[in-house]
Amino acid sequence: MFGKSSCIKPTLRAAVLFLAGLVVAGCTAIYRDHGYVPTEEDLAKVSVGVDTRDTVAEAIGVPSVSGVLNESGYYYVRSRLRHYGATEPKVVARELVAISFTQSGVVQNIERFGLEDGRVVVLNRRVTESSVNNTTFLRQILGNIGNFNPGAVANQ
Repeated sequence: MFGKSSCIKPTLRAAVLFLAGLVVAGCTAIYRDHGYVPTEEDLAKVSVGVDTRDTVAEAIGVPSVSGVLNESGYYYVRSRLRHYGATEPKVVARELVAISFTQSGVVQNIERFGLEDGRVVVLNRRVTESSVNNTTFLRQILGNIGNFNPGAVANQ
């Protein structure tokens, strides 16, 4: 009887320690980086009033985002997200480098912004709404089977 009890205690202790280790590992913060922002050394290669869109693209690369209206500028964005356990990922750092151009395409200004410079802008995808309400393509086709009138087609 003493042999069984002495064998169970170390096994139980190891199992509890293993589960505690899993819980601690599951609650460790995970960081993910998205995007690209040029370094200060790379931005030093760009001269305001001299460089154009093409020379900026050659010196520091083409950005993932550019201005919507008349290609007004280049925007380099980098975000750092922290995912902790079962919680929603949170943006802990966001950096933006904006290079604006004149109408002729020459660099007008270079600015760097971060989360501390203003409010957080939520990036989301805009989707065009359709006039079809919760109806799949197949349901539309099958729903029109009884509505087809061959006589109306023949008279036209």
